Amino acid sequence: MISPTAPIRHGGDLRAAVRRYGRPAADWLDLSTGINPTGYPVPQLPAQAWQRLPEDDDGLSEAAALAYGAPHALPVAGSQAAIRALPPLLRPGRVGIAALGYSEYAPAFAAAGHEVVLLAESDFMQAGLPDRRGLDHLVVVNPNNPTGRLLPAGTLADWHAALAARGGTLLLDEAFMDCTPRHSLCSRSGETGLLVLRSIGKFYGLAGIRCGFVLGAAPLLAALRERLGHWTVSGPAREVARLALADPGWQAATRNQLAAAGERLAALLARHGLAPVMQPLFCWVPHPEAARLHEALAGHGIWTRLFDAAADCPPSLRLGLPPDLPQAWQRLDDALASVPA
Repeated sequence: MISPTAPIRHGGDLRAAVRRYGRPAADWLDLSTGINPTGYPVPQLPAQAWQRLPEDDDGLSEAAALAYGAPHALPVAGSQAAIRALPPLLRPGRVGIAALGYSEYAPAFAAAGHEVVLLAESDFMQAGLPDRRGLDHLVVVNPNNPTGRLLPAGTLADWHAALAARGGTLLLDEAFMDCTPRHSLCSRSGETGLLVLRSIGKFYGLAGIRCGFVLGAAPLLAALRERLGHWTVSGPAREVARLALADPGWQAATRNQLAAAGERLAALLARHGLAPVMQPLFCWVPHPEAARLHEALAGHGIWTRLFDAAADCPPSLRLGLPPDLPQAWQRLDDALASVPA
């Protein structure tokens, strides 16, 4: 049984590292998130973005739908807002969620009266997953955070069809999909029984503005809008998100840069005897002594995300990209050289 009050941990908790190790924040290399360290260049915003109440008809929904190739898009205060608000809108039932994945989903569904079925990574490699586990709903983070598992669109379409046929829902979290958009199911998000979440925080490096989007059928988005209420996304956040979504040149260049940086990070980790699973924005490193590695790197002022063993996954680390500075990459290289794998 999943407890809705179980503690939920996230990366980016640098202040916890400062308190624990007594090292000033400025002296840390924070790799604990999967956020683009070279985010979208935010220009000076017009005064009305700060002075006026946010307006739902400012074109942000349309810009997001166009950028993602979706029929409809609802702006929300980051994926987090949708994760908490969506479960009560779905028929209570058995919902499959990865045992090692984004930790907000299981408590949110449990609190809404759903039966949470924790899935091993091997479950996601099996055809007919919804039928095999008797699921009414299925949450798939694609690519998965932190394991990097990326499922083909065809498999997900089959699972959606199976779930929708019995009134269920496939909820796809594509927070890290901007780097590999060809695998997205956004274009099908208007179909009944399919919801897609997208984030501005990761690829665009704009986690602080708390803006994301829910893509789905119009009736469900209307119900979600009613549940969330007015002004869920601030005026400045809406202005910045609209600019970023309408900048295909920056997006294309950033995809290339992040792909190269992800490969560079994976190669660096492999040189030091580790076996990373690479996504452009992070590397996942399963290791039986992940806790030791985490502590050792913290001793060098490098903050990583530690994951306990879960289902068929061993303990592990997740490392985000260092800033695009030679000294940052060298610092990580030097620290790994002093930490036996």
